Amino acid sequence: MNSKTTKIIYWTGIVLTSLWFGASGFFELTTNPIVWGITQQLGYPAHFIYLLGVFKIAGVITLLIPNKLLRLKEWVFAGVFFDILFAFVSKICVLGFPATIDAIIAFVMVSVTYFMFRKLYTATYSPAAIQAD
Repeated sequence: MNSKTTKIIYWTGIVLTSLWFGASGFFELTTNPIVWGITQQLGYPAHFIYLLGVFKIAGVITLLIPNKLLRLKEWVFAGVFFDILFAFVSKICVLGFPATIDAIIAFVMVSVTYFMFRKLYTATYSPAAIQAD
């Protein structure tokens, strides 16, 4: 796969992820009755729903900044994966398997996007050079 195709897939995934999690965060912050009803039905308290909304909006902003904050984007992807995982487990335990379809779709979408992120920005986790004074 060439670099142009990788970038197209990556940015398509970023836009879709941002729309999905941005809308979700917005609905959590504006106390949308449908979103809040489902989330509370799953057993999460109100203060946690607000916190999810804040971090989703902050994560979306981070993801949309091109070629910057790459380490922070790693954390955002991790947070999104945890959000999806917890949503999947909560829904399967409380609402049953049919309610998990959105989490499965989100997992596939974010996984492909993250894989493209890794192809575009290879991780270099070597320690910084220590300079003698």
